[in-house]
Amino acid sequence: MGTILMPGATLGILQQKNINFVSSLCLVHHHSLIFPPARTRKRRLLSNGNWNRKSRTVVFSTADDSNDSSADMVVDDDGFMLRGTEDLVVEENELVATKKALSEARARQEAIEKERDQLLEELAQSQAKQQEHVATILRDKEVAITELEAAKSLFHNKLQESVEEKFTLESKLVLAKQDAVELAVQVEKLAEIAFQQATSHILEDAQRRVSAAETSAAEAAFHIEEQVRIATEGTILSIVEQSKDAIEKALDVAEKAGDYATRAVAVFTDGINPVDEIASVQSENIKLQGIVNDLESQLLITRNEIAKLKVELEQVNAQAKASELRAEDAEKALLEFQESNREMTIQREEEINSLLEKMKKDAAEKKKAASKAFKAELESIKAAIKAAKETAHSRNEAYMRRCEALQRSLRASEAASKMWKHRAEIAESLLLKEEEDEDAIYIVNGGRIDLLTDDDSQKWKLLSDGPRRETPHWMARRIRSIRPKFPPRKIDVSEALTSNFRPLDLPKPDEVWSIAQEKLKERDTLIEHVIEKETIEKKRKALERALQRKTIQWQKTPEETKLEPGTGTGREIVFQGFNWESWRKQWYLDLAPKAADLSRCGVTAVWLPPPTESVAPQGYMPSDLYNLNSAYGSMEELKHCVEEMHSQDLLALGDVVLNHRCAQKQSPNGVWNIYGGKLAWGPEAIVCDDPNFQGKGNPSSGDVFHAAPNIDHSQNFVRRDIKDWLNWLRNDIGFDGWRLDFVRGFSGTYVKEYIEASNPAFAIGEYWDSLAYEHGSLCYNQDVHRQRIVNWINATGGTSSAFDVTTKGILHSALHNQYWRLIDPQGKPTGVMGWWPSRAVTFLENHDTGSTQGHWPFPRDKLTQGYAYILTHPGTPTIFYDHFYDFGFRDVITELIEARRRAGIHCRSSVKIYHANNEGYVAQIGDTLVMKLGHFDWNPSKENNLDGSWQKFVDKGSDYQLWLRQ
Repeated sequence: MGTILMPGATLGILQQKNINFVSSLCLVHHHSLIFPPARTRKRRLLSNGNWNRKSRTVVFSTADDSNDSSADMVVDDDGFMLRGTEDLVVEENELVATKKALSEARARQEAIEKERDQLLEELAQSQAKQQEHVATILRDKEVAITELEAAKSLFHNKLQESVEEKFTLESKLVLAKQDAVELAVQVEKLAEIAFQQATSHILEDAQRRVSAAETSAAEAAFHIEEQVRIATEGTILSIVEQSKDAIEKALDVAEKAGDYATRAVAVFTDGINPVDEIASVQSENIKLQGIVNDLESQLLITRNEIAKLKVELEQVNAQAKASELRAEDAEKALLEFQESNREMTIQREEEINSLLEKMKKDAAEKKKAASKAFKAELESIKAAIKAAKETAHSRNEAYMRRCEALQRSLRASEAASKMWKHRAEIAESLLLKEEEDEDAIYIVNGGRIDLLTDDDSQKWKLLSDGPRRETPHWMARRIRSIRPKFPPRKIDVSEALTSNFRPLDLPKPDEVWSIAQEKLKERDTLIEHVIEKETIEKKRKALERALQRKTIQWQKTPEETKLEPGTGTGREIVFQGFNWESWRKQWYLDLAPKAADLSRCGVTAVWLPPPTESVAPQGYMPSDLYNLNSAYGSMEELKHCVEEMHSQDLLALGDVVLNHRCAQKQSPNGVWNIYGGKLAWGPEAIVCDDPNFQGKGNPSSGDVFHAAPNIDHSQNFVRRDIKDWLNWLRNDIGFDGWRLDFVRGFSGTYVKEYIEASNPAFAIGEYWDSLAYEHGSLCYNQDVHRQRIVNWINATGGTSSAFDVTTKGILHSALHNQYWRLIDPQGKPTGVMGWWPSRAVTFLENHDTGSTQGHWPFPRDKLTQGYAYILTHPGTPTIFYDHFYDFGFRDVITELIEARRRAGIHCRSSVKIYHANNEGYVAQIGDTLVMKLGHFDWNPSKENNLDGSWQKFVDKGSDYQLWLRQ
């Protein structure tokens, strides 16, 4: 509180008629007014020689930094301050003024204490808020530390998994080494056995040849001796017989001669002539001499024959000796061959040993390289995680600094808002006052304007903390001019409601800016921090997915990672992700969340619906190929769906219609054959043998689809545009492969060109025509039907697979106790699966055969048997959406997929059919799975030709049963 000192020497006597004291003492913040000594004040008053009778206002002001009040005295121009009349009056006045100043000082002290209490309360509130902010910061810090610990634990888990995987790989490498050593030992044993078998075979052959030569020589000698013996015996016998005959003849002659002699004697004695008798005897002697000569000649001939036989016998003996020599030569050659074989065996053993050494060295080098690469990758991962930690730490520190800065700015803004709110209230109460004192004193103090209206006024707070610069005169005049224009203050509610003046509307609390309600903006430090945090989180998740994919790739064999357009990896399981009515929903948004479930169930590829704008909502009547806003969803939704498939390591197969395309404009003849959009073709892009659309191109290379203009693929510009479009779908949209619609309409050679240009991971063609029937029943022999599909696949150069329509048609009848239809005369499956399994895509139903169209529905009660057949046999099986999600077969199909995975069945697996009759079907697929269909009483123990130990994996009674090799 200020004091007013009026000593007698200075004040004097005041004349009441000339001097008016306006004792309007106003409490002014930071100021006090003390009258100067009388002598100085008198000189100041007397310096002005013009004394006007009209009253005027004189403003006295002193400014300092204290909180004292000010006292002003207004002296009329007609009066002056007289020097004191009496000391007593001066002392009394001084005493009164002192008492008054003392009371004001006490009041001021009380106000200061109150203000101090308020400041203490505000300080306590600010400290409480500060503690709350500190707690919030600590909470955020704890959350950040928790996230960091989680990331650290995740890294340690990944590191532990990596170390375990390293140990697993090392153990696998040791096992591989052991297997290699065992294989080498087995190779050596097999080589020794093969050598022994080869040498024993050669020895046996040589011995057989020698024994055969000896046998033939002995047989020849025996035959010769036998011939000699027979010839000799025959000759001797003939000679003896001839000698006997000759002796008998001689005896006869002798007897005859005796008779003649007796007759001669008788005649001689009786008178017969002896000369005649002698002549007859001589003639008989001559005959006997001729017979003896003949016998001698025959004896000479016999001797000659015996000599010839002896010569032949000598020749046979010479041949036998020659055979013996040849046998000896054969034995020598055999010994030489054995020596050479022994040398070759030693050489081969050395080569095998060197090869084994090389294999060991290569394995060691590969192990070292793999270990080095693993260590390098682990180091890179550690470095990346360390960098991520440092980045997170730096981000955390920056975040803390930003939070502190924001808290400081928040506290400052709260204080400023509170201060300005208080000022606004004071200004409103001040400006809306009904009447203002005309003699209000405006005091300019250090650049601040105080409105002093009465003693009780506290409105000085309005502008006491206002601008820190001096207020210009023009602004002060402007303030004075606009003051009366504000409406008066309303005392009660009724007056306020009936008044024509509008009060000053202050903003509501929810309309005042608040950092908690402020939306995130670009280039804002807080939103940048949030974006950076989200980016780090995305990178971390991407790193986890990359590590997981790499782990899966390490676990896969080279056969599983090799991609061919006609087969994919060879282990694909396709899921048709739509039906005929899917266009009625936002299908891409419905299908995308199912990607994780499909991946868990074992699906590897998802067949998506046709993506282009279409005349028909199902998508199979395309018009503008580059417009992907279809009934299934927008292009952005399609990209999101494809990205979800890729995030779960699923292939996204696009359903592309290349055979036909609907036109957007009519020709002058009124025919719809003018195309729009980016591919603005004309009638020259349509085949000329399509009768409905007056095409000007070449004749069609396949069957004509009459519902829409058929595209002429022989035109160079058409093929170029289609290849560009397919590459756009691959690169910009993200499709991995194709399902080609109605490929009967154009040659497979064009398909080969399109596939080679777009390089898909997998491609399937729909070649659907009718099977062979006889008298309403399905024919057993469907070779002609599957040959047409195989011919189309062959036309594509094997770059595309095809749906095995033959197998689907046969299963319709075979599963009704006609399982003999599942084996052809060569013992193989009867569909395309039996001739070209790697290019056969088996299925039971699709959007055409089933769904709401139902052109060729599969028997509902045989669906589980059908899936048991196609999911356990070679080829690439396809699962229909309705069966998996709508018919309740999800668990059954997942179980069959797991059996296929455990057995390692792929598109080229072998099939050995044991039984196929009316009662059931039994087959072994690969080396580790056996399956049975039907009520045939069979198990692996009953099959003589099936070795090994088997464990039942699935048992569905008479429907199907599966066994896996233990």
